[in-house]
Amino acid sequence: MSFLRITGGIYRSRRIKVIDAPGLRPTPDAVRVTLFNWLAQDLSGWRCLDLFAGTGILGLECASRGAAEVVFVERNARIGRELRATLEAFSETPLTVWTGDALEFLALAERAGERFDLLLLDPPYRQGWIERLAPYLSSIVRQEGKIYLEAERPVAAIGAWRTLKRGQAGQVHYHLLEHS
Repeated sequence: MSFLRITGGIYRSRRIKVIDAPGLRPTPDAVRVTLFNWLAQDLSGWRCLDLFAGTGILGLECASRGAAEVVFVERNARIGRELRATLEAFSETPLTVWTGDALEFLALAERAGERFDLLLLDPPYRQGWIERLAPYLSSIVRQEGKIYLEAERPVAAIGAWRTLKRGQAGQVHYHLLEHS
């Protein structure tokens, strides 16, 4: 077991536990700092969706910076239980964990008319997730919203969403996309 530290906002320096689970790749501190510098730090009033939540660190960084609500989606039930336990210490922001398949969640959210200002995507690599998610993006993310994506390769666009900024940390390519 290890720990991650929230890098900014009202929860800055709080530590969260990271369990040892196959495929769990927490976003490094430096990458999170870059992402929130790109987003100008203040997410006051934003609705955020952490679609492949894992440790929940990306969504917690959003909550720390004033997000009005963060929804975490995690398929792995064990990781989802750990995430729920972690979130109990962060009661200042509405935080919801949905345990299940990302595509199923998106279909339900689309039917319910749910819209988010920021979509955080760090899907498992080499499983075709980006292509499978693409049809839902424009109906789930507000047109003026943003998408953050971590991938195993550079991505210029996903459907109507174009890469605005990008970086690389080791073998991880990270991107901030906006609607074109």
